[in-house]
Amino acid sequence: MKFQAVLESLRYPIWQAPTASLAGPELAAAVSKAGGMGSMALTWTPPDIAAELVRQVREATANPFFVNFALAFPPVSLDAALEVGVLIVTFSWGDPEPHLPKVKAAGAFVGIQVTNIPGVKRAIDQGADFLICQGVEAGGHVQSSTPLLQLLPRVIEAAGKVPVIAAGGMSSGADIAKVLALGAKGAILGTRFLATQESRAHPEYKRQLVEAQGATALTVCFDGAWPYSAHRVLRNSTLETWEAHGCPKVGNRPGEGETIAQTADGEAIFRYEDTAPKQGYVGDIEAMCLYSGTGVAAITDIPPAGELVERLWQECSAALAPG
Repeated sequence: MKFQAVLESLRYPIWQAPTASLAGPELAAAVSKAGGMGSMALTWTPPDIAAELVRQVREATANPFFVNFALAFPPVSLDAALEVGVLIVTFSWGDPEPHLPKVKAAGAFVGIQVTNIPGVKRAIDQGADFLICQGVEAGGHVQSSTPLLQLLPRVIEAAGKVPVIAAGGMSSGADIAKVLALGAKGAILGTRFLATQESRAHPEYKRQLVEAQGATALTVCFDGAWPYSAHRVLRNSTLETWEAHGCPKVGNRPGEGETIAQTADGEAIFRYEDTAPKQGYVGDIEAMCLYSGTGVAAITDIPPAGELVERLWQECSAALAPG
């Protein structure tokens, strides 16, 4: 089977971004069952748990979904995911070349995130089945430094026959229509799917997304354990205080080392950590790292994911309709 057949099997060219631990099997399955492309991030997931998460999605739907590994960290659960039959693997934030032979040998398709033309050419030379073109508007850890609509046409041209999926700052059907009109074969939305009923994001985090009105920042404030990575987040009290003090370096930041929340297991979360708030966390949720893309202003509710997929496609179809 060629990857084109996978694209043609989708009812809608709407992809859900693998937003770390906030996108679990519930969300991935709901999006895929609705006819889009669901996903999960497995970068920090132990192999046994990763295998179980993949099984859960496969038991919920026969439709395709993908898993992602950010290669700034070792892909410790890649083998486990392949062993349980994951069909599509995407890589970002690093060189996937050492891992491609085992993915191909398992019969899985490979998608590689790109942010410039040299990256496109290298990914194609490596045998990528499709490319993910990320714009700087994306939420979370941002690999790109170029606006999506400026970058996308160049990537599509350089990619030739290799399909390109657009990512970064999209939250509405009109946004999807713009990238499809430019030649993208799909659109990846992350923040919009965080604000759904199946998302594992904390209820307060979802409320912040709905009420944000577009106030995001690309910053290194929430540095966590991922050096050299800028991240796009909602503006909040931690960021505002850090900026008010002149953006001091690590070791001199106001409130550094202060416990602001706890996980469901009681693990402390310190100010400036890059951990996003999940269901079951307690504490000052607003002060945590609230990842968000620039399209957040279009988010006004928290619907079921399947219902959202249908709505987005209706909006997209209306935007693409002639006249």
